[in-house]
Amino acid sequence: MTNQQRKALHLYCWMLANKLNESGLDMKAVLKPEVDIPWNKMSVKEHLWKPIESLMINKESTEEMTNKEVSEVYEVLNRHLAQKLGVSVPFPEFRGEG
Repeated sequence: MTNQQRKALHLYCWMLANKLNESGLDMKAVLKPEVDIPWNKMSVKEHLWKPIESLMINKESTEEMTNKEVSEVYEVLNRHLAQKLGVSVPFPEFRGEG
């Protein structure tokens, strides 16, 4: 994973966390019915992104992912959330190291 792609993934996780929270879909609604827990960048990465990454490409670290694998995991996660919860966030593009 390139530095640009890492930044894009973290920005996506942050954007998705905000969208889920704004939609009233806290972690309780999505994962744990008995506890109100707001999403954040790391909870999106750990509870939504990484389980799909692990099942799809058998990798535990986002650092090991190729550009193609990042796109594949994003497509599966985005499609699932759009169909199940009506939530979709475009994957950001970074055009510089800054």
